[in-house]
Amino acid sequence: MAKKKASAARKPKPAKKAAKPAKAKPAKKTAPPKAVKAAKPLKAAKPLKAAKPSKAAKPVKAEKPVKAEKPTPAPAKVAPAPVEAKKKDGKKGAGPKPSAPIPPPSLSAPTRRPDGWVGPLPDKPLPRATKLPSELEALTKREMEQVYTVGARGVFGEGPLKGRLIVYQGFPYLEVIGRDKRELWFLLQGPDQEVLPAYVDHRVSVSGLIKKNHNYGGTVDVRKYSAKKVETDAPAPVVVPEEKLRLFSPGEIETISQPGMSVGQRGYATLRGRLEMSGEEFYLVVTNHGTRQQVAFTIEGKAQKGLKKYVGEIMVATGVIEKATGWGGTIAAEVCEPRAPEYPPVSRDLIEVTTIEGASSNPKNATVKVNNGLVVRLPEKQGYVWSIEPGTAKRLSLREVNLEPQGPVREFFFTPRNPGLLDIDFFLAKTHNPMQVSKQFRLTVDVKPLEVVLP
Repeated sequence: MAKKKASAARKPKPAKKAAKPAKAKPAKKTAPPKAVKAAKPLKAAKPLKAAKPSKAAKPVKAEKPVKAEKPTPAPAKVAPAPVEAKKKDGKKGAGPKPSAPIPPPSLSAPTRRPDGWVGPLPDKPLPRATKLPSELEALTKREMEQVYTVGARGVFGEGPLKGRLIVYQGFPYLEVIGRDKRELWFLLQGPDQEVLPAYVDHRVSVSGLIKKNHNYGGTVDVRKYSAKKVETDAPAPVVVPEEKLRLFSPGEIETISQPGMSVGQRGYATLRGRLEMSGEEFYLVVTNHGTRQQVAFTIEGKAQKGLKKYVGEIMVATGVIEKATGWGGTIAAEVCEPRAPEYPPVSRDLIEVTTIEGASSNPKNATVKVNNGLVVRLPEKQGYVWSIEPGTAKRLSLREVNLEPQGPVREFFFTPRNPGLLDIDFFLAKTHNPMQVSKQFRLTVDVKPLEVVLP
């Protein structure tokens, strides 16, 4: 038995050698299709598992497919050929790539149309709907916020919209100003779609089924609408309600009389001051007379007639006051009445008075004794007033500032009380704006003490 088994094992060996050239030759000549045939015997190997107790001849058949696996590397050698061809094809296509333009993507549509339109477009060429859809639930406040927001979509429901009606490609659209002042466009549909284009550039209110199916708008199935024409050619004049004239309190009158206070105030009050004249205008000096901080109000109205004879006197004017600048304004006087001065003028008969006439470009000098008088007379011009600094007026004891209409000439009267050398700067500036200086004059005053005579 051992000899038979050995002989049986030796017999298939020549068959193996014959099988090698038979299957190897077609494997070299043929392409992958024969590799598929070589793979078929592999399926026959499945019954080998069940045929284990078979005779010695059966394992010979099982050995053939095992040895048939040798030609499988042959198609593996042939398989790289198409890979190399692909690489070669890639090398060939790599040449013209830099010169060839990159084609635009066919699926990416621009966000805007060539004419700049970004709103929704109708689904059909002429979506003339003759029937309206059934009513849905009304939109909530939150859903209406989504309707007015750019980028929000997918909102459906009943609600109102207001805006300007425009026509694009023959279809009526409602242009609505949404959140962040951004524009939304809603296509108006329904039985009234053919009528609505007649209300172009009108203010239109619609109510119906709103469908927000676009980032920049949607559609509205109009159930009701109303249109109002916007008048752009001749806008109606804006009627400004007239402010009621109020009566100034004593505290407000005191504030108005101070320089730089209550600018722009307007009301009814009574003012008291010294009447002066500049050209044909009369004005009332209320406070800080003769200094650069004086506040004056020009008298207007019928009450200014016959005031020339009262120039230089104390006057009381009642009317509508309007303070235009920090240094005065106007008063539409209804009544102007003279009043007696609060204190009598200083008598000049018992003191020695030094007089300086005119203004020059060169500084002048003057000598005055303590508690005696110094008079400076300066010619004025229309619309301008001579004044000094408030601090200087206090140091030199400014007593009176008088205006002589003939000329006109302004007179300053001082009674210095402290000895020493002082400089007085005179400024010729506008009546209601002392910052606009036209001319300047300096006077140096030497105040000498009184001589004491010992017995």
